[in-house]
Amino acid sequence: MNPFERVEIRKTGVKVTRLGLGGGPLSGIELAGGLHGGSAYDEAVKIVKRAHELGVRYFDTAPLYGAGRSEARLAAGLSGIKRDSFVISSKVGRVLELESPGKAEATGPEKLPRLKARFDLSADGIKRALDETLSRLRTDHVEIIFLHDPDVENLEESANKTAFPTLLKLREEGLIKAIGTGMNEWQMPLRFIRRFDIDVVLLAGRYTLLDQSGLAEFMPECEKRNVKVVVGGPYNSGILARDLSGPVTFNYEKAPPQQIAKAKALKAVCDRHRVNLKAAALQFVLGHPAVAAAIPGAQGVAELEENIRMASARIPADLWRELKAEKLIPPAAPVPAS
Repeated sequence: MNPFERVEIRKTGVKVTRLGLGGGPLSGIELAGGLHGGSAYDEAVKIVKRAHELGVRYFDTAPLYGAGRSEARLAAGLSGIKRDSFVISSKVGRVLELESPGKAEATGPEKLPRLKARFDLSADGIKRALDETLSRLRTDHVEIIFLHDPDVENLEESANKTAFPTLLKLREEGLIKAIGTGMNEWQMPLRFIRRFDIDVVLLAGRYTLLDQSGLAEFMPECEKRNVKVVVGGPYNSGILARDLSGPVTFNYEKAPPQQIAKAKALKAVCDRHRVNLKAAALQFVLGHPAVAAAIPGAQGVAELEENIRMASARIPADLWRELKAEKLIPPAAPVPAS
């Protein structure tokens, strides 16, 4: 599979590489209960530069990641590179405020004050979040904006009333080329794509080699409406990328026994075909026609380079046939052409 093939997001003119770079680990600050170790500043900048050097042309980030630091580090890594040579997606739905009122002194190499995130799906909140993102990214535009995690505080009503109408207006005005939503469930995004003319959904963890819960209902609706999917967390927060003999995480928590058992069964099939489990995990999600890109993060340059090798590895058709025969993936799941 060619990880640097470009796929257009509907008819927006935005083309992303099949393999992108997820910006969570670039933040240098642990997220989600300490389950995401982050990179130091210098390493984060090297990861971004090396990704572009090797052919990655899609970079995802968010204000939430490190309270603005992921965006600032991405900007540093892309500094001096022609802006039209890559695509950035970031997110709105949260605004960043001073962690301690009155303490606005800049800290660290990013020269940002200590900030904390607060949900704000109002029109003003969406516009403020976008303006501040552009400032941290040191650019006058981003190609894709996702509404981030409205499911976390059950903000579907606010998303319907203010957030998406605002994003649709910003797209109409040409300030954004593509709009969508990003979250860890498929049910709410399904309702959004049925209600609004959105371009892309960032779905984290619900269409993977281990968890195909989004396959039966969500993915066909995306195909029907030509809504592209970006797969976040293709390794399910670590379980498909770690040594299964030790502690592993699934869905940002300690992996339950049944998920560990399934991951081991997947690995056993991969081992029989001399295929790395990470390669199968990445290429499985990219085999679905609705999926435009997968965006694993990387904590170091070596991990980034390994992800590229995994996306490029040759995988025999017999592996996918055996996974279906063993009922480890559904019979109807699309698989990559060998």
